[in-house]
Amino acid sequence: MTKVTVAKGDGIGPEIMDATLKIILAAGAKIEIEEIEVGEKVYLAGNTAGIARESWDVIRRNKIFLKAPITTPQGGGYKSLNVTTRKFLGLYSNVRPCMSMHPFVKTKHPEMDIVIIRENEEDLYAGIEHQQTDEVTQCLKLISRPGCEKIVRYAFEYAKQYGRKKVTCFTKDNIMKQTDGLFHKVFDEIAAEYPEIQNEHWIIDIGAAKMADTPESFDVIVMPNLYGDILSDVAAQIAGSVGLAGSANIGEQCAMFEAIHGSAPRRAGQNMANPSGLLQGAILMLNHIGQTEVAEKVQNAWLKTIEDGVHTYDIFKEGTSKQKVGTSEFAEAVIANLGGKPGILKPVSYAKGSALKLPKYQRKAPSKKELVGVDIFVHHTGSSPDNLAKIMQQIEEVCEVKLTMITNRGIKVWPEGFEETFCTDHWRCRFKPADGHILDKILISQILYQADNLKIDTIKTENLYDFDGKPCYALGQGQ
Repeated sequence: MTKVTVAKGDGIGPEIMDATLKIILAAGAKIEIEEIEVGEKVYLAGNTAGIARESWDVIRRNKIFLKAPITTPQGGGYKSLNVTTRKFLGLYSNVRPCMSMHPFVKTKHPEMDIVIIRENEEDLYAGIEHQQTDEVTQCLKLISRPGCEKIVRYAFEYAKQYGRKKVTCFTKDNIMKQTDGLFHKVFDEIAAEYPEIQNEHWIIDIGAAKMADTPESFDVIVMPNLYGDILSDVAAQIAGSVGLAGSANIGEQCAMFEAIHGSAPRRAGQNMANPSGLLQGAILMLNHIGQTEVAEKVQNAWLKTIEDGVHTYDIFKEGTSKQKVGTSEFAEAVIANLGGKPGILKPVSYAKGSALKLPKYQRKAPSKKELVGVDIFVHHTGSSPDNLAKIMQQIEEVCEVKLTMITNRGIKVWPEGFEETFCTDHWRCRFKPADGHILDKILISQILYQADNLKIDTIKTENLYDFDGKPCYALGQGQ
């Protein structure tokens, strides 16, 4: 018996959760339910996180969390509970299977059967943003080796567990050579440990186009957070409906399972909502906790129900569907099909009784790290790149450094910039130590002091490092 934390959520949440629990319990799920309150009521009671401390304690104690959609009130500084839960509990892997139900659910891609595995904790979703100048804001894109290794290894272990043949990586490392470059590098390293599984890498833009056009070319796709968030919704939609997709959020200790759609408050209380998305999340949960025989029974019964043409309003189509039903009636139809299998759709067969387990991340030995330069970001208006360079070059002799480059929004504008390049009020000035001199952090503080004396508004600095003798910072575009 596994104890599971359940939150019925908002809008259609209580209806689809009741239907989902009724189905999996009828199938023989060995779970004990402990219910908590999260979402709109908690937000409006004054808790901007949407969850009470006592509820966190329940989730952390039980480790397994099945959550219906919630409503986050607009404005007022309310935080997304989904994002908060993923980060607080270390749920680094988001798993979204997307399979077409052709010809029973309309789709242009009858052979589609892919799983998108998305890194869930970092990338731009770290949410570290600042306004830097009057004209420029920034968002920091953070990609870590532990984050990359954990998600890529999960993708290959998932493929191994579920008999998948290929894992594809999507990045944009032709542009973001450090961040996406690290993700791609780690993918190649780990792929070499799984010679029985095909691997490939696509640049995200053409990869996304290929997935939208020919999804049957892919099997398992792994990618950083932002790309995965966007493409998992695209994949679910082109498979037939976002309303049919569930997701798993997996960590080293805890896991959360949910539908990928929202709370749809306009449909609440009408016995209309399709519980399939949350049911798919519950099936992922059953597999995760090792109750694979129950998961298999539920999934095959659900497939048979779809095949039988028993459909809720969202996928009902005259000529294809045979019976339009409500939420509770759909649940009863799935229960009636327990023990059966589809005849046209492919039935599932899961490895019996084995929950997917991964080794904990092992930290690597530190590299030799050498400070070799500094980028000084400045807020400066009313000046051309050449004039700004003349001002900043006054620092060179005093601090025994050399100004080597100025960029604006990443493009090199000095030396040898183009007058056609549009410049904002946000500049990056790169200093390297003068010949025969060593840069240290005291010297960087002196550079800042001299810039202040020159009435230059410094915003931030980024130290430039070599790791094991290799430059690990970006050149300016056009440099």
